[in-house]
Amino acid sequence: MTDRSSPRLSVDLFLVSFLILFMELACIRWFGSTVVFLTFFTNIALLAAFLGISVGCLAATNRWNLIETVVPTLLAGMTLAWLVLHMFTRFTDVMIDVGGQGSPQQIFFGTEYRARDLARFVVPLEAVAGTFFVLIALVFVGLGQVMGRGFAAMSNRIAAYTVNIAGSLAGIAAFALASYLRTPPLVWFGWTLALCLYFVPRPTLPRLLAPIGVLALLAFATDTLPNVDTIWSPYYKITYHRDDKTIDTNNIGHQQMVDVAVAGAAYALPHLLNRDSGGAPFDGVLIVGAGSGNDVAAALRLGARHIDAVEIDPAINDLGRRDHPNHPYADPRVAVHIDDGRSFVRRTTRKYDLVVYALVDSLVLHSGFSNIRLESFLFTREAFADIRRVLKPDGLFVAYNFYRQPWLVGRLQSMMAGAFERPPLVMTMPYQAAVTPDQASAPFTFVVGGQGSALTRFERAFDAAKSFWLHERPERNDGVNGFSTSPPTADTSWQRIGPAAVQGRAGNRPASDDWPFLYLRDRVVPSLNIRGALVVGVLSLAILLAFVPDRRVRPNWHMFFMGAGFMLLETKGVVHLALLFGSTWLVNSIVFFAILVMILCSNLWVLALRPVRLWPYYLLLGGSLVVATLVPMNTFLNLPGAARVVVSCAVVFVPVFFAGIIFGTAFRDAAAPDIALGSNIGGAILGGLSENLSLLIGFNNLGVLALLFYVMSAVTLRRELS
Repeated sequence: MTDRSSPRLSVDLFLVSFLILFMELACIRWFGSTVVFLTFFTNIALLAAFLGISVGCLAATNRWNLIETVVPTLLAGMTLAWLVLHMFTRFTDVMIDVGGQGSPQQIFFGTEYRARDLARFVVPLEAVAGTFFVLIALVFVGLGQVMGRGFAAMSNRIAAYTVNIAGSLAGIAAFALASYLRTPPLVWFGWTLALCLYFVPRPTLPRLLAPIGVLALLAFATDTLPNVDTIWSPYYKITYHRDDKTIDTNNIGHQQMVDVAVAGAAYALPHLLNRDSGGAPFDGVLIVGAGSGNDVAAALRLGARHIDAVEIDPAINDLGRRDHPNHPYADPRVAVHIDDGRSFVRRTTRKYDLVVYALVDSLVLHSGFSNIRLESFLFTREAFADIRRVLKPDGLFVAYNFYRQPWLVGRLQSMMAGAFERPPLVMTMPYQAAVTPDQASAPFTFVVGGQGSALTRFERAFDAAKSFWLHERPERNDGVNGFSTSPPTADTSWQRIGPAAVQGRAGNRPASDDWPFLYLRDRVVPSLNIRGALVVGVLSLAILLAFVPDRRVRPNWHMFFMGAGFMLLETKGVVHLALLFGSTWLVNSIVFFAILVMILCSNLWVLALRPVRLWPYYLLLGGSLVVATLVPMNTFLNLPGAARVVVSCAVVFVPVFFAGIIFGTAFRDAAAPDIALGSNIGGAILGGLSENLSLLIGFNNLGVLALLFYVMSAVTLRRELS
């Protein structure tokens, strides 16, 4: 780049910044949806991208043009991902072990279907994740080198960084648009491959073979079987089988549309219990996780007068609108809300007779920055308090799922009892008299909470009849009262349902907005996460030594610790604003965009005021971090709408602004901008690994950890200046 004019340098830096951000998001989506179970660890792809960019910047002076390796490495990684997927789906004696499915410290839905003792080949997820960590990192090394050379070639560091941020903003906006339009990976990577070729010197015919290979693999990997549709929603790769109306998300079975008049009797259970205990049909029903419409159809069939159906994924809702055999979303009694469930509950002014959490299990992380899953803020003490607020005095709250582990059933029972100040009913299918901690697994479970007459009616009916009987064919439940000591007929298809005693376990702490880890058994960092962090650390050092063998290249420790602190700032900000405004993909995109805009404002401050002393900004940064840590995240939930936006955004973005000023000033004065930037991005890997500590200390205390990293950056800056 050094022989080009200044405008051309700016254009190239903008384009490579755009390319890096867009490809980073594309790799997170594609590899997370293709490599089995990597969907639960998309921060692996994020950290790999950071490592590659960092190493590339540090290798900016390397005489080799590493940009030439980007597309061949991408092709190798994609080919291996496709092979792993098909090996796992076609050969049942191959198992990927995700932290011990038999008795997990943390539950991952969809990982328990293959028994370890029956598999001939057991592959630890750490090995799978480590392999793809290396491949994804190598993809970004060449891009990082181009960016590092661009920074080194531009004399005005802050102007260069401003161009970099502008390109990143454009990359986020472009990928958000691609997600909104539900474009397939062929479109995403088509753009990125074209830009990669722009930076490759002399793109000869042999060098075009790898891009052609990537596009051919993406086209070939798309499901083209009869009656199978592949849809890329903003959250998932959705595979829809039209023949049996099943929906897979990221290659894991998710849901199936059924005609509720002939199948899926369990969807009607809350309504049948209400009817047969003497209650009138529910006047108002809220269904969170309405999906393709089974719960909605069952509620309509049993007389619900109004239903608010909340579903976060628009593509799944569209499938239900189009193909559900009962067409529940066409009924005028149904209002559809494409939204985050927690956000909807906080905003609604309606009161409900029944609120249902319908098989709420997203199977994906909220973002690549954190360990929380998309539905995590639905299952906290504060979320259950929100449910109580929108229920009528005699209303009911029902959460059901195959919860996998008895300790999770115990946690839900305890949390619901705390929210409603009375124990909920717990019912299992098949029937169990008790759910005990020593069980290997928990069956399909309904937890029914409330504080009024409806729950009392259920309890009295069970006291009198001891059992409720549910037939697997829904029409057989019509015209009979299921509360009976024996089945209504001699048909063996009647299934007994009754209250189960739940024996809790010591230390079964409730999930909260600060610690939203419903599926984590104890307040610890699981061994899987620890092993994963060690794998990432060792592989990062190996890649660093391979590409930066020159011992004269010394990291800029001040910038390194600033990168670690800033990564935690981003993580805390993304989680904080997701809690306040919803965990939707659009909120995440806006938050990332806003953080970059705040950095852009910091750059303009540095350009305009030319700060010399950094200690005032360190004090302001430290003070804002202390405030953000001392004030819990959910404090702002009760503020009016405008005040909530202003105050919460100030708490999130003010520290970002001051951190940006410190970074911009230090970057302006750095002797080697490529080393400074590479060190900063490398520090972000440390920050990303440190995010695992939120499983132990909660998200609010990540502010303390970020403050420690910034203190270390201040100390190392002083040493560099002395």
